[in-house]
Amino acid sequence: MLGQKTMKKIVAIIKPFKLDDVREALSANGISGMTVSEVKGFGRQKGHTELYRGAEYVVDFLPKAKIELVVKDEDVDLCIQAITKGAHTGKIGDGKIFVSDIERVIRIRTGEEGEDAI
Repeated sequence: MLGQKTMKKIVAIIKPFKLDDVREALSANGISGMTVSEVKGFGRQKGHTELYRGAEYVVDFLPKAKIELVVKDEDVDLCIQAITKGAHTGKIGDGKIFVSDIERVIRIRTGEEGEDAI
């Protein structure tokens, strides 16, 4: 749509126990709408070995929380700072933040589009 302001989708993969801290940090900055999923994955952290009934096995995928939110362009840096602050432990596996462009958003209930639909 011509003249429509651009929006960004922010996806953050974090440690599950940091989810409340991240949510509170985002809320403190006026960001409230988000989707959260329980996911599994690994990066440099890799997996780890566990013992079950006397047998050792490798856990390849670690539990993570995935946060997705769509925000106005001007709120992106604020969100990144809030997520980083809330999710940071200083240890490997703190997570990643991905930012991508959103072309269009439509609120199903009202038909509103763009920033009005966020």
